[in-house]
Amino acid sequence: MKLHELKPAAGARRARMRIGRGPGSGKGKTAGRGQNGQKSRSGYSRRRGFEGGQMPLHRRLPKRGFANLFRKEYRTVNVERLNGLEAGSVVTPESMQNAGLLRKGTADVKILGNGELKVSITVRAHKFTKMAAEKIAAAGGKVETIEPVRPKPTGKLLKKSLRPAAGVVKAENDQS
Repeated sequence: MKLHELKPAAGARRARMRIGRGPGSGKGKTAGRGQNGQKSRSGYSRRRGFEGGQMPLHRRLPKRGFANLFRKEYRTVNVERLNGLEAGSVVTPESMQNAGLLRKGTADVKILGNGELKVSITVRAHKFTKMAAEKIAAAGGKVETIEPVRPKPTGKLLKKSLRPAAGVVKAENDQS
């Protein structure tokens, strides 16, 4: 069999139905849309969640919980996964990313204490759980906390950061 001889199995591909092309086609006149009503008209599109005027499900259900605007997301790594790294090495978020231990992204890194650590390594991350720090120290390694990545202020935040603090007067404006 050659590449140009390949073809789909019999009955695997079907020609599309040409609707509204006469009574002999089986899909003529109303073209599968039924008789009258909003759904039979051209240009009809239903809003997501619309239930014909009945109160939609997403409005019938009660609101629950809240979204914390100040929540901090971390990329996490358990200490057990650090066993694959070379003993005596310095482990940074970049080296963990290159080793495939971290998810993609720019969020800060947090080391969790699940599992056992058997190699002595220096771990640099933004945050450690108490258990993770204890296990790294017990294996003869070191824990080094690095500064968290701060997003650059934009929009309103930028204007606020450029504004002088309340009550602070610039020295050059001072006449006395």
